[in-house]
Amino acid sequence: MTGGKLAVVAIGGNALIKSAAEAEAQDQYDTIRGIATHVANMIDAGWRVVITHGNGPQVGFLQRRSEMARGEVPVAPLEHSVAHTQGSIGFMFQNALHNEFIRRGQAARRVVTVVTRVEVDAADAAFANPDKPIGGHMSSERAHELAASQGWSIAEDSGRGWRRVVASPKPRAILEEDSILRLLADDTVVIACGGGGIPVVRSAEGGHESVQAVIDKDRVSALLAVSLQADLFVIPTAVDKVAIRFGQPDMQPLGVVHADEARRYMAAGEFGVGSMQPKVEAILTYLDRRPGGRGVITSIHQLEQAVGDRAVGTQFHTEQA
Repeated sequence: MTGGKLAVVAIGGNALIKSAAEAEAQDQYDTIRGIATHVANMIDAGWRVVITHGNGPQVGFLQRRSEMARGEVPVAPLEHSVAHTQGSIGFMFQNALHNEFIRRGQAARRVVTVVTRVEVDAADAAFANPDKPIGGHMSSERAHELAASQGWSIAEDSGRGWRRVVASPKPRAILEEDSILRLLADDTVVIACGGGGIPVVRSAEGGHESVQAVIDKDRVSALLAVSLQADLFVIPTAVDKVAIRFGQPDMQPLGVVHADEARRYMAAGEFGVGSMQPKVEAILTYLDRRPGGRGVITSIHQLEQAVGDRAVGTQFHTEQA
């Protein structure tokens, strides 16, 4: 596998929970075992892989448990919950992939989860304007009740219900980048930047201190793909292809799309601000800084096919015709 092309695969936290009735840890692990099969197929095809993952629902669950236990145990800071989910979700991916490799007679392959800090700017305007959803969807009545009792900021989420929202500053640097590179050089599959990374700011002494925030998983995954000089940045999601006029009778799925064309669609409001737009923005950020790279958005079950066949999924590029 040494010297093979490098792919960053960014899997959403919502993708690990099929429904409200299937949100238990075992349900999520069962989903991850299915994802591990597709990732292992990519590796068998010669790709080196770094997995990133979201944690919106999971970190929301942890925060809610902590708040419900207020007075009995200390309330967990938000950034600690991000670290916690890096470990728990990372463990599930790590174990599922290890078991999949054993099943394929490849027990020597290594998988490592890296607890990853990501530097943000303490002066980022996001701290004054929380807008990043975490936790599960709720009715308006329940959300406003929790906002009053817990001091939450809340917002309606793309017609799917109400959610808690927190500050989401832009990522500036991935502090464990060198360690990730060393692991990749040693033919290790790496799970990193879970939940967008643990947000930290630079201290007056030159070190780092954590802050109450979460970082968008797709943004930090794009930064990671650029920093690692990845050949491919792929975001598995709930649909096979990105579409314009989504949900309308004349909906049009997109196949191969030039970055400039994607920007025009985005400027026209074709991608949902709280759903597909952040993914497309992340792909375009990667392509801007990694000319010649390839970005893909597709469903989990088409992951390896879309990586190997440009007729599958939505394929973003910067090459001129």
